[in-house]
Amino acid sequence: MRIWDVSPRKLCRNHLLGEHRELHAMWAVITENKKGYSLHPETIRWKGKLRALYSRHEKLVFEMIRRGYSHHSPLDKRKATGLSIQNVFVDSPSRQIQILKQKGCDCKI
Repeated sequence: MRIWDVSPRKLCRNHLLGEHRELHAMWAVITENKKGYSLHPETIRWKGKLRALYSRHEKLVFEMIRRGYSHHSPLDKRKATGLSIQNVFVDSPSRQIQILKQKGCDCKI
């Protein structure tokens, strides 16, 4: 489970769509108090920052639509509470760029 801290525009198709799918799973874990992945470090860093997570979702959706993909899974904006900025990282943004480079995918890093 990972929410990247790099511009969605730089993500390849797989990472863009994969992050979108995982963001929805994380949103459900946090907003519905589900147990699955609730103790995962990536989930923990977003607790109390649903406004920031909502914003990340909107950036992903914008990029998906820009690329011609359909989007039919909006988040409930009423649940977008807490901090609007994410400043806690499992891996620093520069480390995330290194990780993406090592994957050998089409990310524009």
